[in-house]
Amino acid sequence: MRHLPDEPDGDRAEQALRVIVADDDPLARRVVRDALEAGGIIVIAEAANGREAVELSLYYKPDVVLMDLVMPDVDGIQATRRILAREPDVDVVILTSSDDDEVGLVGLRAGASGFLNKRAGVEALPRALRGAVAGEAVVSRRLTMRLVDSMRRTRPDGAGIRPVRSRLTPREWEVLDLLCTGQSTDEIADTLVLSSETVRSHIKNLLRKLGVSSRQAAIQEARRMRADLAVGEEPGGHFEAAAA
Repeated sequence: MRHLPDEPDGDRAEQALRVIVADDDPLARRVVRDALEAGGIIVIAEAANGREAVELSLYYKPDVVLMDLVMPDVDGIQATRRILAREPDVDVVILTSSDDDEVGLVGLRAGASGFLNKRAGVEALPRALRGAVAGEAVVSRRLTMRLVDSMRRTRPDGAGIRPVRSRLTPREWEVLDLLCTGQSTDEIADTLVLSSETVRSHIKNLLRKLGVSSRQAAIQEARRMRADLAVGEEPGGHFEAAAA
């Protein structure tokens, strides 16, 4: 685990993005760090695995975590979920050598703001990370078309459509989506590969955030929110489709 100063001096540093680089390959971390710093971005810490990435993110609260996908102990997807569950304002951009669009969809579904291939060139990273912080989806054109296709195949009842600005975490939306399909606690646990206790905890949290006292009421609230999205009542009419 490599820690770097997180409060450099100067106006330029105050405006620069603060980034954590997570990769189990020390050489890859050095190459990425050099490219980011050359682009005016501050690398405040480096993590050699997903667990370190989570710990450093909760401590430093960076603007962006640049996350490798395959790491020991805790992988990039798990680390992304854990970070965003505690620090939803942090942007996570996954950087991987995988060309698998399905993996990219899983990463975005976990809450990542972007999914980039390492072969795209590290010189493009500073601009990509600034785009992520500005609210842009940092993905390839091919993956963008996969997302468009998933929206086209959204079910008529709106399952999978979620407000961009929501009190619920991505995981809580996953649980709520499955509740809407009629799945039980144990069935949701099997689908999401979670323990039943964890699912019950997510259900308790989403009920509290939605201000309802039962699962059926939560389902009705989800349907109401989706109906509002269908007529564009959310400010700006923004919505997202969960990966199919």
